[in-house]
Amino acid sequence: MADIKAPVFPESVADGTIVEWHVTEGQQVNRDDLLAEIETDKVVLEVVAPDNGVLTKIVKQVDDTVLSDELIAQFEAGATAGDAPAAAEQSAAPAQENQAADGGEPVQVTDKKDEADHKDQSPAVRKAAKESGVDPKEVEGSGRGGRVTKTDMANPTLKSDSSIKSDSGRPVAESTGERTEKRVPMTRLRKTVANRLLSASQDTAMLTTFNEVNMKPLMDMRAKYKDQFEKRHGVRLGFMSLFVKAATEALKRFPAVNASLDGDDIVYHGYYDIGVAVSSDRGLVVPVLRDTDRMSMADVESRIRELGGLAQKGKLGLNDMTGGTFTISNGGVFGSLMSTPILNPPQTAILGMHAINDRPMAVDGKVEILPMMYLALSYDHRMIDGKEAVQFLVTIKELVEDPAMLLLDL
Repeated sequence: MADIKAPVFPESVADGTIVEWHVTEGQQVNRDDLLAEIETDKVVLEVVAPDNGVLTKIVKQVDDTVLSDELIAQFEAGATAGDAPAAAEQSAAPAQENQAADGGEPVQVTDKKDEADHKDQSPAVRKAAKESGVDPKEVEGSGRGGRVTKTDMANPTLKSDSSIKSDSGRPVAESTGERTEKRVPMTRLRKTVANRLLSASQDTAMLTTFNEVNMKPLMDMRAKYKDQFEKRHGVRLGFMSLFVKAATEALKRFPAVNASLDGDDIVYHGYYDIGVAVSSDRGLVVPVLRDTDRMSMADVESRIRELGGLAQKGKLGLNDMTGGTFTISNGGVFGSLMSTPILNPPQTAILGMHAINDRPMAVDGKVEILPMMYLALSYDHRMIDGKEAVQFLVTIKELVEDPAMLLLDL
């Protein structure tokens, strides 16, 4: 018999919450099969089977808080599923009898029909159900044969006789005709994001400066070389890679923007780790590109694509999301025209990119229609003076409007 324990958390992570068990007691698994997922303040960690065998006992249930390296289950290596049910029944029956003898409620046994219904759902639907607390059986399905899809779970239309309850049994939604309310607990990640954003607005002297950039030179360059770039490097040429390289160059010229505050000390970083904000199904995450001054544009594009895929799958590791010195957020992909991004402490600045729109601009005394983008730089005024912030943003503008300056190191 072997112990299945929670992963060893870094010092910055106090505990985690079990969000899902992918196997049940008595189920046979193979080595490295996914057993459970534990959500921390930053990422979801996976617990896998150490060998071929059977999960004999689940110690920590869904929504239970676990500490680093804490026992969460027991596992028998080399066992087969045929041996497990008998043992499970022997251990379960006395427990029910003892509880009944004490005058308590008998232990509820999972209904086989409910378990079958659960297995019939797709992994995406089961994950959405765990996050929202909404039972898919109470949702009107739009799939073939009334099957509930991930889209149905994102904007659930409740059945007329539904009274949805969370895993704890507390109602989270009530259906009253066409007027529906839903109450669900915040996920650990959403709580962390909320607390960090609130702390950034309360504990920093945040100020935002704006500018606009003519995207035509960059768009022309991309149109001219995108096919050759993709053929040579195996990845598409986007706008983000040039903004990352432009930001890196600007950070070299203005070290205060690449610094952070630690109590009464200013920490000037001699490296350039740029976080790129990514929206995922679990919320906003900021994976970090390491040493961007040593990366080519192809390296940046490849790494952004890789990290974006991991974010959507919830597979980002703690090392992927810690230690950034500067952040870039692109609200333009969602159509944002202008916004004031919030700092990502302990960083002292964040760059916001926005939508590209054709606008009439005065060029050499004539009006031209140009593709323009608003840029926003939010910064901690305790650390960065307004002059530095404006010059930093102007530097990015100049480098984007004339990409050759990056190649010539001008």
